Amino acid sequence: MPHLLLVEDDPLLRATLVRVLRGRGHAVATAATGMSGLDAAVTDRPDLVVLDLGLPDVDGAQVLRMLRAVSDVPVIVATARNEEPVMVAVLGDGADDYIVKPFGPAQLDARIKAVLRRFGTAGPEPALRVGGLLVDAAAREVTLDGASLELTPREFDLLVYLARRAGQVISRRELLAEVWQQPLGGTDKTLDVHLSWLRRKLGETAQRPRYLHTVRTVGVKLAAPDELALAGASNTAGGSDVAPAGCGDSPTPVLPGTP
Repeated sequence: MPHLLLVEDDPLLRATLVRVLRGRGHAVATAATGMSGLDAAVTDRPDLVVLDLGLPDVDGAQVLRMLRAVSDVPVIVATARNEEPVMVAVLGDGADDYIVKPFGPAQLDARIKAVLRRFGTAGPEPALRVGGLLVDAAAREVTLDGASLELTPREFDLLVYLARRAGQVISRRELLAEVWQQPLGGTDKTLDVHLSWLRRKLGETAQRPRYLHTVRTVGVKLAAPDELALAGASNTAGGSDVAPAGCGDSPTPVLPGTP
């Protein structure tokens, strides 16, 4: 798993990028100032640094020059300055790539992976296991209880995104923005259709889920059947209105008030 250092003073942008990059399989450390970022880059030896130019204490270009004096770590410069002389200057100072704000997380992730490939530090992402489901993002292969599943490219991308955040509820808006690259939301119908197809291939339905669990008005969660059953059992005493996922020969849950 690549280890990134994000040097960004905007707390909202920093938190958003950390969440998205971790969801895409990166380990991310952060710094909010130029000097703390420089110290972290030298001390922690990340695989790549994403460096904002507009920092509160020291100009990012100066941080880049100081870093280059002591380290050859790959650096992607993030800047709101879209003028050619600025780009030429930062590349001349030692940046390996640059990205202009505002940018989408998918573009940043693609640039990170491209730079890491050039430097030979982008090791293959390990296969993700969720119960009997094995998702190999690098090989683009999925098996369920040892049997290979044939997925469309979009179904596969959707499953990978959910598997990387297994056990977490992912909002519909985030799925449309990250998997379909529709930051303004796209259409719920598109997502519903692909979830339906994916459920069919996983051998389940929306009414009897095993892996894909819809949380009404919130989003979608991928979790192993035993994890959902345990969560349901722990909520039974509290009168939870979410039934546990059906699993094999498990007895049918008895609803409150059923004789």
